[in-house]
Amino acid sequence: MTPEEILKALVQFPSVVGQPNAAIAGWIAQYLGDLGIEAQLLPGPEGDRTNLFATIGPRDVPGLVLSGHMDVVPAQEPQWSADPFRLRADGDKLFGRGTSDMKGFLAATLAIVPSLVALKPVRPIHLAFSYDEEAGCRGVPHLLAALPSLCALPAAAVIGEPSGLRPILAHKGKAAARAEVQGRSGHSSRPDLGLNAIHAMGRVIAAANDAAAKLSGSPLDPVFEPPYSTIQIGTIRGGEALNIIPQSCIVEIEARAIAGASPAALLEPVRKALEGLRAEGFGTSWQPIAGYPALSLPADAPIARLMARITGEAPLAAVSYGTEAGLYQAAGIDAIICGPGDIARAHKPDEYLTRGELAACVEMLKRLCAQFAQETP
Repeated sequence: MTPEEILKALVQFPSVVGQPNAAIAGWIAQYLGDLGIEAQLLPGPEGDRTNLFATIGPRDVPGLVLSGHMDVVPAQEPQWSADPFRLRADGDKLFGRGTSDMKGFLAATLAIVPSLVALKPVRPIHLAFSYDEEAGCRGVPHLLAALPSLCALPAAAVIGEPSGLRPILAHKGKAAARAEVQGRSGHSSRPDLGLNAIHAMGRVIAAANDAAAKLSGSPLDPVFEPPYSTIQIGTIRGGEALNIIPQSCIVEIEARAIAGASPAALLEPVRKALEGLRAEGFGTSWQPIAGYPALSLPADAPIARLMARITGEAPLAAVSYGTEAGLYQAAGIDAIICGPGDIARAHKPDEYLTRGELAACVEMLKRLCAQFAQETP
């Protein structure tokens, strides 16, 4: 199959984050099986979602991981020009949900498998495709936990998020949580008889605002924009009607941390403010909903130097968005980001990848794997 044919097949699976993904994982496993490569399907604790792992070459030698996620964000926006789950070509552009983020990288990776098999690599090339990356990298930790039973610890990983095929060395870490306050409802004419959950949540929001303001001072890391860790509340829900004392209020909050800072620790002042409401009779709940560590790869790391030679691009110091790369690094694997497409097209109607970008990624991966796989372990 050509890279475009593979991309067409992948896009047709509506593998939306948080939904069962047996169809797309099974198709990829069958594709690899037809080429003589056994794919390991690794179900997550959800029971209806699975990671996929496959190896070309020896399993007992430190290898290179080509990493991507099979899930995509929903495509319910009315601005789509056509069915988002049918690849549509218009000139050089290939439209469809996930073309840039990041089924284009998966298609390019799968397209080079026949050449990898013929290469008979001395050092293995691993394919690691995860689920629910778009929900805060929920799937890949289970894949990483299984690695010791699958292969020797890999030497490096390339995470194919859209970067215009420019290597990227760093991104911030993230922690997200859902905070809930439970009060006591009643008629708004007697607020003295109720417990207003929205009013109480206001103090939690103030604590988040204070914590965010303190972060803008120091520490600073100029490779990031902004050059400091951040906290923000993104959603708030509460109340039923103006004349009813609101019984509950829920906010969702996130911290994005520069390298060296713990994203979860940044949220501790907010969690403590929430728990402090219990002394006044409120019920509270703090539920972590997503998280991943920062990525910080030295520019002189072997995979960084190799990617610079292969792409002809000096690595970019950092990006604002997050990826699974920080989790690979935390597992002891040097990780770098490099993939086709543009992050600015992701999560939008009429997402697209160009044919030129897809072809360039195929050639980049061929050169990368050929050089890495034949080096002496």
